[in-house]
Formats: sequence, structure tokens, C-alpha cells
Amino acid sequence: WASSSFLRHYDEAQILLKSQPQICAIGADGGQMPHAVQPTTVEDPDFRITIGGPDCRQPYRASVLNISGTSFGSFGARAIMAFNRGAKLGGFAHNTGEGSISPYHRIHGGDLIWQIASGYFGCRTAEGAFDPERFRLQAADPQVRMIEIKLSQGAKPGHGGVLPQAKLTPEIAETRGVPLGQDCVSPARHSAFSSPLELMAFVARLRELSEGKPVGFKLAIGYRHEFMAMVKAMLETGVTPDFIVIDGSEGGTGAAPVELSNHVGMPVADGLSFVHAILTGAGLRDRVKLGASGKAISAFDLCRFYALGADYVMAARAFMFSIGCIQARLCHTNRCPTGITTQDPLRQKAIDIIEKSDRVAAYHHNTMHALAELLGAAGLEHPGDVRPHHIHVRADDGQIVRGEPRAVQLVRGGLFGDAVPEVYRGDWQGARATSFNLVSA
Repeated sequence: WASSSFLRHYDEAQILLKSQPQICAIGADGGQMPHAVQPTTVEDPDFRITIGGPDCRQPYRASVLNISGTSFGSFGARAIMAFNRGAKLGGFAHNTGEGSISPYHRIHGGDLIWQIASGYFGCRTAEGAFDPERFRLQAADPQVRMIEIKLSQGAKPGHGGVLPQAKLTPEIAETRGVPLGQDCVSPARHSAFSSPLELMAFVARLRELSEGKPVGFKLAIGYRHEFMAMVKAMLETGVTPDFIVIDGSEGGTGAAPVELSNHVGMPVADGLSFVHAILTGAGLRDRVKLGASGKAISAFDLCRFYALGADYVMAARAFMFSIGCIQARLCHTNRCPTGITTQDPLRQKAIDIIEKSDRVAAYHHNTMHALAELLGAAGLEHPGDVRPHHIHVRADDGQIVRGEPRAVQLVRGGLFGDAVPEVYRGDWQGARATSFNLVSA
């Protein structure tokens, strides 16, 4: 039998628990979707969105699920070819990762999103600065459908990147435009811009150099005022990115410091709902498409992201599984047992390009069909119809309730005037288009 003291403390704890607001936020996992009495029939599961704002002259009709950054160097040639052939077969996009566009990204002709990080690989001078002429020549390739500026990565935000010397082959060095015989380093910050205004100028410059292709950026959310400063720069200049990809701290990599992977960066559910809210509050949401990445595997994972504001999803982990990744966590050693993240030609023989690319396409095809089944059961027709109330979660008291966004949401224009919610007021007032630093009141 419990003592009277225990029972008293238990009763006090129960009273305290019941007095607290219920936590009903949609997270990165868990939950379920309600079903409709009259389900819909989704005839075509080839869900598409158009990416390209008012200043874009070559908008891209993208799938709502695409392959996230997979660099040649981090990945072997045969893995890159399997990904890109699969993307070609399935009609979706393949992000190059920051290692530039290799011959293996091109050989099968799948749509490419060219990612440009702080190392400016493939468009850099000998000193490592951005080279506009090299960029213009690469961006002219019709296979390049969009350009993504990588500001940070969810698995290691604020850290930059390193391709170890052991994995730097002559072919990779030529693709990236870097010298052999040393580690290939991406700095933690860009040299082409140092303020929100300069970032928007860089976006506009890349759009012009690429003859109007969609240009956007990818980031993990850190300080909220920094993103608000970017939004203020958009408002001041009239320049908006065509897309923004929010990378969550759940995002994976086989070569990141454990402390950064575990304790730095905002989870995708929090970052995505925050960015969706701020763009809406600034009246810019309809000009910018939102992508999300961070441990998305199943069709229901995609629905969670759509509910929080994503227009499309980028995934690498799931597509790696489709070609045989076993998460050995040896990516940085050049000894990947499945041949995926190694430059060792013998180990790469484990990858049958035709078989693996068929599996890449099959994963995408089957996931889109599963997504169509989920949407139909819920009485919906397109991923763009999913809202937070379509995701149900279990509250602290055990009840199944409608989900809520992780961040306080805003109406269009809600950041202007005196009605800015308290949770955003200090950061919004202290954000400046001229600096990433917060200005104290």
C-alpha cells in the first residue's frame, strides 16, 4: 500500500498536470490522420507544384517529393548515377549537393537542383571566391532546373563541411575546382554576402546569370531574428527567393560532429511552422514556395510536413535506403560496406546501377501512391490541401486531438502594426535588413 505522503504528493502532481495547457503540437513523428465518411478518389498521384516567383522566367514544375543533396565526393559515382537515373525514370528532381555537377549527375539526364554552398564548388576562382562566369556556364545547362544556395545544414548547422583527403580523387577535384593532396573544406560562412540585403542581391544576381531559373536557399533555423532580418531585406528590396528549404536538425549525415548533430539546430517541425508563419505575416508567403527536409520516409511523414506549411519535401535518407544503405556510419572513412558513400571502385561494384535506379524510382512511385491513398481517405485531393487539423496527435491527458503548428501562426500582414504577437515582437523589432545581428531595443 502507498503511504499517505506518497498519495498526497501524487494528488498534488495530478492537480498541477491538469492545470497546465495541453501540448498538441505536431512533431516530427507520431500522429494519425482522420478519415472522411465520403473519401475522395485521387486519380493521378503525380502530385506537382510550380516553383518560380514573379521574377522567375523559367519556372519549374516539380514533384512534391525529390532527392535531397547528394554530392559527388560524399557519394560514389555509381550511387550518383543510380539516384539520377531513378529521378529521370520517376520524373522528379535530384539535388546535386554542394560538390557541384559531376559527369555522373549528367549521364542519365535527370532534372537537377544545383546546390551552391560556401565553397562555391563548380563556380569558384582559384582563391575560392564566387566566379560569376563559371556559374553562368554551368547554369545554362538545360538539365539544371533550379539553383539552391546552401546557408546551413540541419545535421551540422554553423559548421561548414569537409571532404577528407582520402576521398578526394582527381576526378572529384576537377569537378569541384579544388587542389589535390589536402582536405576539401567548405567554410562555415559565405564570402559572397555578409548581410540580409547582400543575400537578396546574390539571389537576384544568380537568377539573372541563370537567365531566370528559380533561385532559392536552404537553411536550418537558428536565431529567429536572423530569418526575420532576411524577410525585412525581401520587403526592402522587393527581391524574394523562389523557394526556401527548411532543413531540420533531424537531417542526417555520416560525417558531422556528434555535438552539433545532437544539440544544434531547430527540428524541422518547429523551423518549418515558424518560417511559414513569418512569411505569411510579412505578406510574402504566396511569392515563395517552401520545401522541408529532415527524416521524411513514409507518405504520412510527408503529410506532417505539408500540414505545417511545406509545398514539397526533399529526402536523402529514404532514397539511400532504396539503394541499399544500412546506416553503417562509415561514410567519412571511404569504407562504406554497401558501396554508396565510398570512392573505392571495388566497394562501388556492390551497386548495380540499373537495379538500384529502378528501386529509386519505385520508392518514389509507391510513396506517391501511398500519399494518394492517405489523402483520399481524409477526403482530400492534393498535398496542398493538408492543414494542421488534418493531423491528429495524442495530448498529455491521453486524448486524441487536432494537431497544432509548433509556432504561433499569423494572418497575412500580421507582422505590421501594433498587433505583432508577443512571442515574435522582440525579434521582429530588433531585426534589421542591414545585418544578421539583433539590434537591442
